[in-house]
Amino acid sequence: MALNICCAQLNLMVGDMAGNAGKIVAAAREAYARGARLVLTPELSICGYPAEDLLLRPAFIAACDDAVSLVARELAGLKGLHVVVGHPVGGDLRSRSSRVLQRFNAASVLAEGRVVRRYAKRELPNYQVFDERRYFAPGQDTAVFEVEGVRVGLLICEDAWFDEPAECACEAGAQLLAVINASPFHVGKGGERVARMAERAAACGLPLVYAHLVGGQDEVVFDGGSFAVAADGRLAARAPAFREDLFMVRADGGPQGVGVSGGLEPEEGTDAELWHALVLGVRDYVGKNGFPGVLLGLSGGIDSALVLAIAVDALGADKVRALMMPSPYTADISWIDAREMARRLGVRYDELSIAPMFDAFRATLAAEFAGRPEDATEENIQARIRGVLLMALSNKFGSIVLTTGNKSEMATGYCTLYGDMAGGFAVIKDVLKTRVFRLARWRNAHDPYGTGADPIPERIITRPPSAELRPDQVDQDSLPPYEVLDAILSRYMEEDESIEDVVADGFDRALVERVARLIRINEYKRRQAPVGIRVTHRSFGKDWRYPITARFGA
Repeated sequence: MALNICCAQLNLMVGDMAGNAGKIVAAAREAYARGARLVLTPELSICGYPAEDLLLRPAFIAACDDAVSLVARELAGLKGLHVVVGHPVGGDLRSRSSRVLQRFNAASVLAEGRVVRRYAKRELPNYQVFDERRYFAPGQDTAVFEVEGVRVGLLICEDAWFDEPAECACEAGAQLLAVINASPFHVGKGGERVARMAERAAACGLPLVYAHLVGGQDEVVFDGGSFAVAADGRLAARAPAFREDLFMVRADGGPQGVGVSGGLEPEEGTDAELWHALVLGVRDYVGKNGFPGVLLGLSGGIDSALVLAIAVDALGADKVRALMMPSPYTADISWIDAREMARRLGVRYDELSIAPMFDAFRATLAAEFAGRPEDATEENIQARIRGVLLMALSNKFGSIVLTTGNKSEMATGYCTLYGDMAGGFAVIKDVLKTRVFRLARWRNAHDPYGTGADPIPERIITRPPSAELRPDQVDQDSLPPYEVLDAILSRYMEEDESIEDVVADGFDRALVERVARLIRINEYKRRQAPVGIRVTHRSFGKDWRYPITARFGA
């Protein structure tokens, strides 16, 4: 008894039912030619994930139904092939007083042109970026089907993190668990998945095959890395991460049960995974939304340097444009380093001085500001001039503006509304400043996409960070040292520790209270920030839903 299983690790598009169906059909045909008789596609593969409030539209559900039927018809002639596709299912359920429309996050097993089994997800996540209880009702049934003599128990993503769904599949006679998934990436999530699925397999005494989505969708990234674990919990096979793949797993039956085997892709380090996630997030946001390219302000500082390197790895130099917009306070070394980095990466680079416009603003406002010293107002005017220039070029040529602010700045409000926050996509908004330095050094030591080694001049990494909006300015004039600030942010913001908990770890109380206050009072800014890539388990956006108007401060 032997069964070849293909995990079709696909990059799908939300709402493109015809395109997704075409991808599934093409993948299934190729997998069949390679000997697969069971093809697993990701969770909600027909419509893409997450479809959010599109799921509330009856026409959307109807289009999904049509696409499932199309896939079944297209693959009807492939004898013995079973394909699992994920899709929403809607239906009218009559209650005593009204008709209630319920929808399910479902998976259908297609064979010989028809649906031979259907399963509705039982465990609906409602934490972090997940909001499935808004859209779906929990399923109640169990799905076990047979392919090539192997009885397969079907689960959908969160189901495999709980005991009952897998136990029900075991009781129904499953010999192998097949789990289809759309699980967003964050740092450390891959290892957590493997560990939890190993526990599930060992608890059931059954091998488990985990088929995962890959690609970027708005702020979330799916990292692929499909895998299989043996009945004892041992990792038996793993697909590449961050790219599409038809990952083949062999299931062999014997007296001791079913064993699984396949290729074992080596695991990369945290910095490499984070880099690939950021690159994939940029590539798919720009590509799936049809932008011809990107542009960004290149200051000679580390944040914009990192974003430029990510953009070139994601899109190629021909789709990236960098602009240096010097002010009267821009240091000569900033010009020199920005020019050098643009040269190393081969991008179009232009310089547009903001000095004349800054002088015009000051002259226009001179009477209004008479008797008042220059302060953050004049600093913000410079940032807003740059934002206007970047957005003007975006409007004229169609390229999207990438903003360059990091998570430390977003947390504390060390950024300017309608200035450096102006743009369409915030690449590193979930990357703390200390991690920015690590990623810059990692990228200088590696060239994963063949776009050029050592792209970031060393001085950009080593010089003290500065917004260069007043003479001799450095970030640490306004913020604590980043090592301290980020340590507090990781505890207070990412881990939801209280001020008392953070102080108990040895941090200065006044400093912790100051950072917590900065986070609170800058919520209004973050609500107006562009969408950006989520790479931690607690990002500003869907993970962080704090009121702007509130008094609680602990």
